[in-house]
Amino acid sequence: MNLTEQINNDIKDAMRARDQKKLAALRDIKSKILLEMTKGGSDAGIDEATGLKILNKLYKQRAEAAEVYKAQDRPDLYQDEIDQAAVIKAYLPEALSEADIKATVARIVEQMGASSMADMGKVMGAATKEMAGRADGKLVSQFVKEALA
Repeated sequence: MNLTEQINNDIKDAMRARDQKKLAALRDIKSKILLEMTKGGSDAGIDEATGLKILNKLYKQRAEAAEVYKAQDRPDLYQDEIDQAAVIKAYLPEALSEADIKATVARIVEQMGASSMADMGKVMGAATKEMAGRADGKLVSQFVKEALA
């Protein structure tokens, strides 16, 4: 079952359960997926990598919005964002630990024979492709810089 089918089934389940918070998050995911599917002019569907990218973006948006609401002392809106972020996170693969990211970056640097900051683009491309959806890009970038310094 692909991501789109999974979301559609979960929307039906949330409607049956009358779970409005989960339903709102799932409908947001579905709308973003539909926008991405129709972007090219066809309804062919999306691949898993694109789906993960959409989910990551939505999760980050929710987390950032929650922090803004927390800073503004708006616990009602903060809780809504946290609840929706939790629903979205359930569809994301398990995130890699910092040690795993660092080890993966070190392996990629060694495989590519990268030795200076001039090779950062090549290493980042390979690292983000390999760890897509499972590691934060900023953290990957930090470890690549450390490895090439």
